[in-house]
Amino acid sequence: MSQILIQQYLNQLQDLRKVSGTHRESVVREAFKDLLKGWARSHDLVFVPEYEIETKAKDRRYVDGALLYELRMPFGYWEAKDEKDDLDAEIEYKFRRGYPQDNIIFEDSTEAVLIQNRQEVFRCGVDDVAALEKLLGLFFAYERAEIAEFRGAVTQFKTDLPAVLNALRSMIARAYAENAAFRKASQKFLAHAQDAINPSLTDADVREMLIQHVLTEEIFSKVFGEDDFHQHNNVAKELYALEETFFTGDLKKRTLRGLGSYYAAIRAAAAQIGSHHEKQAFLKVIYENFYKVYNKKAADRLGVVYTPNEIVRFMVESADWLCEKHFGRNLIDKDVEILDPAVGTGTFICELLEHFRGQKAKLKHKYLEELHANEVAILPYYVANLNIEATYAAITGDYLEYPNLCFVDTLDNVGLHTAAHGTTADLFGSVSEQNLARIKRQNSRKISVIIGNPPYNANQANENDNNKNREYPEIDRRIKNTYIAESTAQKTKLYDMYARFFRWASDRLDANGILAFISNRSFIESRTFDGFRKVVAGEFNDIYVVDLGGDVRANPKLSGTKHNVFGIQTGVAISFMVKRARQGKHVEGCRIYYARRPELETAEEKLEFLSSARMPELTFDEIRSDTKHNWINLANNDFNSLVPVATREAKAAKLPSQAKAVFKIYSLGVATNRDEWVYDVDQTLLEQKIRFLISCYNADVKRLGSIGTKKSVIDQLDYTIKWTRSVKRDLGRGSEYEFS
Repeated sequence: MSQILIQQYLNQLQDLRKVSGTHRESVVREAFKDLLKGWARSHDLVFVPEYEIETKAKDRRYVDGALLYELRMPFGYWEAKDEKDDLDAEIEYKFRRGYPQDNIIFEDSTEAVLIQNRQEVFRCGVDDVAALEKLLGLFFAYERAEIAEFRGAVTQFKTDLPAVLNALRSMIARAYAENAAFRKASQKFLAHAQDAINPSLTDADVREMLIQHVLTEEIFSKVFGEDDFHQHNNVAKELYALEETFFTGDLKKRTLRGLGSYYAAIRAAAAQIGSHHEKQAFLKVIYENFYKVYNKKAADRLGVVYTPNEIVRFMVESADWLCEKHFGRNLIDKDVEILDPAVGTGTFICELLEHFRGQKAKLKHKYLEELHANEVAILPYYVANLNIEATYAAITGDYLEYPNLCFVDTLDNVGLHTAAHGTTADLFGSVSEQNLARIKRQNSRKISVIIGNPPYNANQANENDNNKNREYPEIDRRIKNTYIAESTAQKTKLYDMYARFFRWASDRLDANGILAFISNRSFIESRTFDGFRKVVAGEFNDIYVVDLGGDVRANPKLSGTKHNVFGIQTGVAISFMVKRARQGKHVEGCRIYYARRPELETAEEKLEFLSSARMPELTFDEIRSDTKHNWINLANNDFNSLVPVATREAKAAKLPSQAKAVFKIYSLGVATNRDEWVYDVDQTLLEQKIRFLISCYNADVKRLGSIGTKKSVIDQLDYTIKWTRSVKRDLGRGSEYEFS
C-alpha cells in the first residue's frame, strides 16, 4: 500500500506541474500533503494544515502541516519549500526561528530531508520510490516518549480503576454510616441535586458524583494550569466541601496512589501542547476516554461524543448569517441571547467566543450577559467551565469567571419561560445558591438562538441493557400533544432524547428566533416523524437541512467509522429552523430547504467540505411537502387513494360505516420479547431452555426477595437470561414461576 501511495503522489506531482505550468511551492506542495494524509490514516493520525506552534521565546510560527495523535499532541511536522530555494539553508533558517526538531520532514518536491531528535536521519530524492518509502517509514515509526508513557498509563488505568472505585465506594459507604457530618452534608447535597437534576436521584448517585469529582479533580485542574479551579467553581465548591467531611490526612493520596502514573502521564502529555485549541481538544479526549472506562452506560446515554470543530464552526457561522438575513442583526449584537442546552465540554460556546474575537468591546458583554449554557453531568460541566473560561482568557488576556453555565437538566427546566404551554411555572432549588441564581437569570431572558448537539439515543436495545433514558413528564406531554398527535404512524419513538430537545427548544425560543442542532437524521424521512415534520413546518417559517448521511443501518455498504462524522451507526443531519413573529393575522407558512452530501462520501471528506463551506453559497433544493408531510423521496402515484389495510381511525370507529379499512382490528401478534428462549425447533431443547430460565428467575426471587425493582436491585439481577419489564415487575411482587 505504501508504494501505491508514493506512486499516486508522483503522478499527482507531475499533473500539478503540467496543468499549472509552475513549480511553485504553494501549488505543488498539495501532492506531498495528500501523501502524508493518506499514510496518516493507517496510523490513526490527524493531519492539520498551517499548524500553529509556539517557540521557546513565545513567538507564534506556522508550520505547513502537522500530524497529531488522537490526544492532539503533535506526532510530527512537515514543511514545504520551493524548488528554487536552497533546502539546507532554509532548514537552518527555520530552526533558528524556533521550528521543532524532534520529527519533521522538509521537502521541495525534488528532495526530502527527515530530521529527528535534532539530527538529520535520512535524505532522498522524492522520485526514488524505495528511498522515499524508507524515509516515510522512519517518520511514521517515531513515537514520543510522552505518548508511549501515556498509552502504558491508560492500559494500567483500565486495570487499576475498578480497585480504586471499590475502595472509594467502601470508604464513602462507611463514612455515611459512621460520620454524622458527612451524612448531613450528603443529604443536603442530595436534596439540592434532586431539585436541579433529577427527582429520582438517590444517595448512591450523590456518591458516584462525588467519586467522579475526586477522580478527575487533578486532571481537569492541571491541563490549563488552573490549580484552584475546584475552589472557585460554584458547584465544585459544594462537592469539595462534601469531600472534606470524609477525606482527612493523607487518606486521599493513599487511595488514589494506584492512578498516580495516569495523572503523571496526563500532566506530561499536556505540557507538550502549546496551542490553546489543542489543549481544549486534548481535555475532551481525556474526558471521553475517562468516562467510557469509568461508566460505559452513562457515556452512551448522555451522548458522550466530541463534535468536530468543522461542524461547530459551520453551524456558528451559518446561524450568524441566518440571524443577519432574517432579522438584520448578528449574533454578537446586544439583546441576541444565545443558549446551548446540552453544552457537553463547551465546544459550541468556545467556538462562539472565537467567532467574536475580532470585536473585543462587544465580546465582554456577550460573555458576561448573553451567552448561556446548561449541563447535567458533573464531568462535562467541569470541562466546559474550564474550556470556556480559558478560551475567553486566551482571546482577551483577562481571566473572568463565566457566570452563565448552569448545572441543571435542561429538559426538567420548564415553566412560563417555555412559551407558557401549560407547564409548571415553579422554579426549583439547585446544587448551590449561585447555581440557582444563574438558572433564574437564564429563565428570565428571551432566548434568540438555541444551538448545540443534543443526545441522540431513543431507548435501549433490550431490557438486559438496563440503560434507559429517564422520563420527562412535561416535555413528553408536549410531544404527545404535538408530534405524536399529528402522526399517522402506529407506533412512535418520539420520546427520543433529540426529539425532546427539539420540543423543548421550539417552546423556549423567542417569537423571533433560530434553532440550530446537529442530530440524528431520522426526522427527515422516518415515518414515525411525519407528525414532527408537520408540526415544525407550522411552528417555523424557514427550515434549512444539511443532510450528512452516514446511516449504516439503512445502507450496509456504509461504515460508521469511515462514513459517519461521529463514527456511529446512526445517520446525522444539521438543521436550522427560523421563526418570525406574526404580523397581525398574516401567517407566512414555511419554506423548507434541503442539501444532501453524497451517500458514499467519507467522514473526512464531509468535514473537509464543512471546513470551507459557507451557507449562502450552498445549493439547496426547496422542498414541497406532500399531503402526508413527506419531505424527500416523494412518490407520484395513486397509492393514497387505495383502501388501507388497517388504521387507528378504523380501529377506534364505533360504526362499521366509519371503519374505512380492510381490517378493523390489528395488533402486534404474539410478542414474547424473548423469542430465543421460548421458541425452538426441538421440543426437548425448548423444555431445557424454559426450565433453565425459570430456575434462574426463581433463584433471583429467593435471593433478592420482594423488594421492588429499584436500580440497586436491577443491577444485581442474573443477566444470563433475558429480562423484560413484565418479568421485572413479577420479581418485584415476589412471584415465582412454574413449568407447565
